[in-house]
Amino acid sequence: MQAKDHRLPGERNLIAGMLVDAVGTGMYVPFSLVFFQRITGLPLATIGTVLTVAGLLAMGAMPVGGWAVDRFGARGVRLALYLIRGLGFLAFPLGTSLPVFALVATLTAAGAQAFPATQQALIGDLAQGEHRDRLMALARSVNNAGLGAGGLLAAGLVQLGGDGGFLAVAWLNAATFFIAALFALRIRTPHPANLTSGRQRAGYRAVLRDRPYTGLTVANFLIALGYSALSVLLPVYAVTQFDLPASVAGPLFAVNTALCAFAGVPVGRLGRRFTRRTRVAAVGALIFAAAFLGYALLGAMPREGVMTGLVGLLVLYTVGELVHSPSAGALSVSAAPTEARGRYLATYQLSWALSQTLAPSLFTGLLTLDGRLPWLVLAASSTAGAAMLLALERRLPAEAVFTTAVDALPPTRTETVEPRSLSQGRAG
Repeated sequence: MQAKDHRLPGERNLIAGMLVDAVGTGMYVPFSLVFFQRITGLPLATIGTVLTVAGLLAMGAMPVGGWAVDRFGARGVRLALYLIRGLGFLAFPLGTSLPVFALVATLTAAGAQAFPATQQALIGDLAQGEHRDRLMALARSVNNAGLGAGGLLAAGLVQLGGDGGFLAVAWLNAATFFIAALFALRIRTPHPANLTSGRQRAGYRAVLRDRPYTGLTVANFLIALGYSALSVLLPVYAVTQFDLPASVAGPLFAVNTALCAFAGVPVGRLGRRFTRRTRVAAVGALIFAAAFLGYALLGAMPREGVMTGLVGLLVLYTVGELVHSPSAGALSVSAAPTEARGRYLATYQLSWALSQTLAPSLFTGLLTLDGRLPWLVLAASSTAGAAMLLALERRLPAEAVFTTAVDALPPTRTETVEPRSLSQGRAG
């Protein structure tokens, strides 16, 4: 029986915090290098190097964040991360020297890297069954809407205020994190995870011994490479292969953002009509593969049809994103044992971080060999990821695979974080 789309306790404050957070993030992301150059006064090349190193160092915060979620709860860790990120942006205008800027950038990046797993763990505490998929789809729509609104707001502030506008953006971005923290304070989780005691805690070795979940993480890495195509590969492909102006990236991003914001919830609702998350996520990955194959073949089109092809394939790509993302996110949350959810999700999030780190060098290296090659590689990796999801279906817990397995009942899985028996709780 399909669950109704009614609000859950704590959902309103969760979504409000997400929206405010996304608006703040959208204010600085489009102008990040110039943003930091104006408020710190450091050279752009130095800022770029510092941000890259800070991002790599901050990846170490992901396993720490996962441990903290299991030890202290997702709600409290989420609140702490909001405060860390807000204080970081308040401190950026003070970072006029390289050491101070590097320190603040690393701490802020650490908060951002640890946040996704914490957010998903909190959704796992708030919702179960179909409601998890619904919240994942709603979160993605809200995030895209907030990013778009924040970008427009920042553009207006910079246009009106010049250098003072960049400072206003920094302070407003900091304020959004504090406001989001106020919403986080109001969240009450009806089904909180069982926090582990010092005697019960196991290390990440237990997560790595869970082969089905490790396989799920590898499958996500193969598919997640495709999520970087829009920002990293598509603009340079359009410019180098078809001599289009660099400004073409703007409309393409706008189409993707608008579709994600307005179509995310209806597409997610359609996906929930099919009860197996593995199959819905696999279909999304295969739609990705079809779009990538289309981009590889785009060079054979007449010149006047290239822009239409770019936009049409972007729509297909976005549909794949909207189909895959909610089901894959809910699958990763539901496949993790409740009392070790933080560490499991931190491990899963490493697949996203690693794909984003490798994508620029991988795509540019393949482009130098042949313009079609990166798209063919992405099509192959997405197809392989889809095949892995289907192969894992019988080895993952039934309550992870099926959206209606537990519906809205409290969690029943209370096993310890030792490796789980493949003969128990599996989908068949």
